[in-house]
Amino acid sequence: MRRIALLAVAVGLFLPILASAPAHAQATRTWVSGVGDDANPCSRTAPCKTFAGAISKTAPAGEINCLDPGGFGAVTITKSITISCEAGTAGVLVSGTNGIIINAASTDLVYLKGIDFEGVGTGLTAIKFLSGAGLVVDSCVIRGFRGSNGLGIGFNPTANATMTVVNTVVAYNGSVGGGGGGIQVAPGNGSATATAILRNVTLDKNNVGIASIGSGGASVIQVYESSISDSLSTGAVASGTGAAIRIGRSSITGSGGAATSGNVLSYLDNQINANNPDTSPATAGGYK
Repeated sequence: MRRIALLAVAVGLFLPILASAPAHAQATRTWVSGVGDDANPCSRTAPCKTFAGAISKTAPAGEINCLDPGGFGAVTITKSITISCEAGTAGVLVSGTNGIIINAASTDLVYLKGIDFEGVGTGLTAIKFLSGAGLVVDSCVIRGFRGSNGLGIGFNPTANATMTVVNTVVAYNGSVGGGGGGIQVAPGNGSATATAILRNVTLDKNNVGIASIGSGGASVIQVYESSISDSLSTGAVASGTGAAIRIGRSSITGSGGAATSGNVLSYLDNQINANNPDTSPATAGGYK
């Protein structure tokens, strides 16, 4: 009887600890699948259905991977995270709203790879960056965000931040006859500096190809080995105090408006033709 009593006391001591333990701790790597379920723990053998379902089960600085093709939905990111999908189409299809919103802490880094964004003609912004330390967009396709002032990527940090876009296609974005376009860099705070680096990026048939807006802070876009083609309006626009675009080994062709406007600088190794008109950027320097 005494042993039974001691065992009961021991169990009683541990019960509060067991009751307070979480059902599933956050994992450093989680998985989504086109046939998954957000009620799952997002493991490889029991994947989730959406990015939104997986992100709550992924630890800060962790990674979400795709097991197979699927439509994984919109998501808001509030921490350092990697979403990397190379197992077929990882779709984010939205209508009348944003795709991925990044509203993270000032030290957080976000990496997006292999995602296919479709705005079906009414989407607002495919990737909307509001806060965080940095963003990398790698090997993505962004198209059809033609809602009011629609954008492929809107990089609008409220504090100093850097964005890198590589090996990515941004096409058919911006409201027809209105605003928006492919990629816009515009700090959301007068004391912020937003820097964007574009390499091997194809911008095709957007309203404005790229825009650097510096009236709310310093905004600089560096463009390398990229193309801006058939923009409905201007190819590259730098507007406001602190705004600049520097282009090298790139092309601006077929714009319905001018090739460039504002403080756009060239390394003198670009192709600019068939625009309306073929404006000539100032020299950026750099060659010694």
